[in-house]
Amino acid sequence: MIPYLIMAFLFLLAAIAAALEASFSSWHILPWFNGMVWLRIHFITIGVMTQIIFGVTPILTAKHYHLPRPKMRWDIWALLNVGILLLLIGIPLVNKTPIIAGGTLIFIATTLLLIQLARMRMVSGQSGGPHNGRKFYISGLFFLLIGVLVGTGFFTGWSGPLGIVGDAGEVHIHANNWGFLSLIFAGLFVDLYQTWTKRPLASQRAITPIFWMLTLGALALVLSPWLSNKTLAAIGAFLHTSSTIWLLVLAIKPLRGDKAAWTPGIAHLLASYFWLFAPLSMAPFIIFGIEGVMPAKALETTTPQALIYGWVLQFGYAIVPYFYQRYFLGEEKAQLGGTWLTFALVNLGAIFLWASILIEPARSFLHGAAYMLWILSLLPITYDVWQKTKTGMVTAETAVQEQ
Repeated sequence: MIPYLIMAFLFLLAAIAAALEASFSSWHILPWFNGMVWLRIHFITIGVMTQIIFGVTPILTAKHYHLPRPKMRWDIWALLNVGILLLLIGIPLVNKTPIIAGGTLIFIATTLLLIQLARMRMVSGQSGGPHNGRKFYISGLFFLLIGVLVGTGFFTGWSGPLGIVGDAGEVHIHANNWGFLSLIFAGLFVDLYQTWTKRPLASQRAITPIFWMLTLGALALVLSPWLSNKTLAAIGAFLHTSSTIWLLVLAIKPLRGDKAAWTPGIAHLLASYFWLFAPLSMAPFIIFGIEGVMPAKALETTTPQALIYGWVLQFGYAIVPYFYQRYFLGEEKAQLGGTWLTFALVNLGAIFLWASILIEPARSFLHGAAYMLWILSLLPITYDVWQKTKTGMVTAETAVQEQ
């Protein structure tokens, strides 16, 4: 787990540098760099969040099935990180060779993780009960395989042979966001909500229908641009949104009336979903190309950034410091990360980015200001993670010296 945490910290630093570039480019202080939009997003998705997901999902699954903590799978770690590095080289250069190699290695690493999670139930000989995150993790990783395949394909001309008649970029984004990350995050709620809040979700029976609604909704949202079918988009958006709202209701209901339970970490987790719903509410303008009421082109190019920084990164503000404290420092009673300052800054940044879509005369200024606010919100989180990393490394070195 620790090697994944170290890589996550490095990608946090890269995310800060990329956000600074975005801010300065918007303010015309620096020139625009080729491929940086995709790199900024991938530093957070396949960088920070994927490192955490690959590290913790085997541990959480093993714990649920009362198995020993799994040993570090260096093969999976190496394949994943070499693959990511190759993609980070290939994307700005638009070079097919490192892109194909990187995508292939990440695909293999994901497949091996899927096999590892699937085998845990067989090894334990237990059903594990229906109310655990494992099925969310497995489903989410299958969507990651689709996202990797399609994402590699639209750089290398595979879209036609894959039968994609619509926008391959949308297929990739939908698979990674509505599929991979949405399902993994839901699984973390299922597995860890009681640990985080000291109380269970409002209903355990609702977990299985939420899982199927999320999975089928994500599948419809992936197939919609794949087949250029707008009906599937409407069905997928309805299933995904309603199931996500249902999950949030289960998480919010036990906290009502208890002000002490509303920590900055919980606020980060729950408020982040507002920025997941915002792009879905704009979907008709993008799907049907409605100009005049909303700038459809600006929505299409900017909403993925608002989604990643407002939802994914903000969710990470809570869970990344938590997993560092829990697994790097070995503290059973670890707390979710974030402060009220980071909460205010990250959400204000999302507001500014959405304002940049709607207020065209001030678009460059607001776009740059949004990224500057996100940088300011990232700094306390990064410092917290750095302090935990230093403490954890000192502890590990001391233990080695004492042997």
